[in-house]
Amino acid sequence: MKIEGLLTDEAILAELGGRLAQRRLELQLTQEMLAEQAGVSKRTVERIEAGATAQMSTLIRLLRVLELLDRLETLVPEAGPRPMDLVKLKGKARKRASGKRKSTDEEPWHWGDET
Repeated sequence: MKIEGLLTDEAILAELGGRLAQRRLELQLTQEMLAEQAGVSKRTVERIEAGATAQMSTLIRLLRVLELLDRLETLVPEAGPRPMDLVKLKGKARKRASGKRKSTDEEPWHWGDET
């Protein structure tokens, strides 16, 4: 299954859990062996493979043992400045998000029961 934005969180967790289980099997590791090497409980491995939520640090430990930690670079690549930002900011690093500007063309909101 391809992981896309249309999937529910639960479906994505189940898919990731299945992929981690498949990788574990490729490496000829039991759940108990993986748990011991990662420093987590066997029950935690069972839950993650079944699609339950987990702490980020636990996932990192499992990925390290499964030799998948380098894949996080693809998941969340290091962000660099965009060329126009370099021009606007004159080489300085951005420190805040500007957010979306509100349009001033609209009338102000009111309850509708005013006379």
